[in-house]
Amino acid sequence: MTTMYTPDHEWINIEDHEAAVVGITHHAQDALGDVVFVELPDVGRSFKKGEVAGVVESVKAAADIYMPVSGEVVEVNTALKDDPSLANADPLGGGWFFKVKVADMAEFDQLMDPPAYDALLKTL
Repeated sequence: MTTMYTPDHEWINIEDHEAAVVGITHHAQDALGDVVFVELPDVGRSFKKGEVAGVVESVKAAADIYMPVSGEVVEVNTALKDDPSLANADPLGGGWFFKVKVADMAEFDQLMDPPAYDALLKTL
């Protein structure tokens, strides 16, 4: 499994060639504070890379969730809808947002690997 990151603090795990899992990073959930609501995309909806695919709201702010790669949403985390605090408690695990069937695997080359993302965090 390969994890890549966006400058907007989303992560994406390439599980297999069928779907990739998307969520927000530790940095994003720290910046937001206690997450109280998530709006997830509809299963079957397609997005282009960079389009807003959802919203996360916290006690401090609301933030858009951007699609890291182009593709079709094949599953959403219904547990997260029921318990948005999972985004804080386990952002890289049980707090995932949705799974996407990737349209163009080459778009992963435009994302940041862990060392590049760590370097970005040092500039914030």
